[in-house]
Amino acid sequence: MVASRLRFGTDGVRGRVGVDLTERDVEQLGAAVARQWPGIRVVVGHDGRESGPALLAAFARGAQSQGNVVVNAGLVPTPALACAAKARACVAVAITASHNPWHDNGVKVFAPSGSKLSDETQRRIEALWHAGEATNLGESPSAKDSVSGPVPSVSSEVVDDYVAGLISTLDVARFDDTQIVVDCANGATSSVVGRVAKALGLNADVRNDAPDGRNINEGCGATHPDALATACAKRGVMGIAFDGDGDRLIAVDELGRVVDGDRIIALAALDMHRRGVLARDTVVVTSMTNLGFHRAMRAQRIATITTDVGDRAVLAAMEDGGFVLGGEQSGHIIHARHATTGDGVLSAILLLDLVRRSGTPLSELSESVMTRMPQVLRNVRVVNKPDDVASLIADDLARESALLGEDGRIVVRASGTEPLVRIMVEAESETLADGVAARLEQAVIART
Repeated sequence: MVASRLRFGTDGVRGRVGVDLTERDVEQLGAAVARQWPGIRVVVGHDGRESGPALLAAFARGAQSQGNVVVNAGLVPTPALACAAKARACVAVAITASHNPWHDNGVKVFAPSGSKLSDETQRRIEALWHAGEATNLGESPSAKDSVSGPVPSVSSEVVDDYVAGLISTLDVARFDDTQIVVDCANGATSSVVGRVAKALGLNADVRNDAPDGRNINEGCGATHPDALATACAKRGVMGIAFDGDGDRLIAVDELGRVVDGDRIIALAALDMHRRGVLARDTVVVTSMTNLGFHRAMRAQRIATITTDVGDRAVLAAMEDGGFVLGGEQSGHIIHARHATTGDGVLSAILLLDLVRRSGTPLSELSESVMTRMPQVLRNVRVVNKPDDVASLIADDLARESALLGEDGRIVVRASGTEPLVRIMVEAESETLADGVAARLEQAVIART
């Protein structure tokens, strides 16, 4: 596949390695990013996938071909790279496919401010990339030849600075041997969680922290919290699960019940509201956020702003309005007082501190903060993703929306990272929501 068929999606570039995404593609993207920021240092890191080091090398060669100096951060959480970008006024790049399986990989880029790229900046980089002007490496060398040569040695500075920042800047007291179970998804947080837990006085049972290249997100982490839930219920302690690159988390209470991003954000919003640090008493969420969240915020006189799916959209709205809290049901949580992007480890520390200060178990806090509306999610695999799913099935949507009335809602969208159409239905009952979702699924299948 040639680079011109690749595009920035909801969260960077992503695809199957060797099929959708090749080393040559990534090398050319590295050159395009370097041309966008000529002469600026570029810090590159990767998660736990076996393709990570090779794609990092490819990106480095592309950036170096334009004269930019590259720093190899090695295995490192994506939020640590965002921190480095802001602290060092450099470009930072994560080679990661986040929660996807090991055979996928991708590229996330942070501007020197530490922020994710604006739509305009992405378009400029894509233009350089796809026009074939992004590299001066000569007459289309082979992928093998184009990534040969020296790769910068791994530097521990990015990880070290990130760990030091989490320990020193959050104003969180030591946890006096509080027991927790942590699932690193065999991903990037494997390089930091043990150090952070020890420094903060947590008695952490850290699991799935041995990446072998292919076990990332495999039956573990934020997308597979069942084993963590079992362990927490057995021991009566809280648990935290991260995704592959560490920019999101899912919690588990001491009874073994999963606490998703909606509830974690709701808890943070109420806590910050009470302490007078929730800017403009507003929180930013996405169209996938449960209706119960919105009702809970209204009851506490906290305003909500809803964006498209993706933490990049949430960040843009937060920056525009000067808001300090936002996120997604999936566990991307952005604490803008402390970070420029979603950060699973930071969010976990703040959640643990919130629970401790409340003197109330997480199970009670999460149950009382909101009443979740029954919600059904369906992922419909398609060969060609439609540009406008809502228009494609407009009549079906109108009919089903009328059936739900004001006590439910429907969101349909094409995935920004996978060949899927996502359908979300909320209703007063699980049965009603499931029936609506099933009919819309068939409508999508019939028209794609």
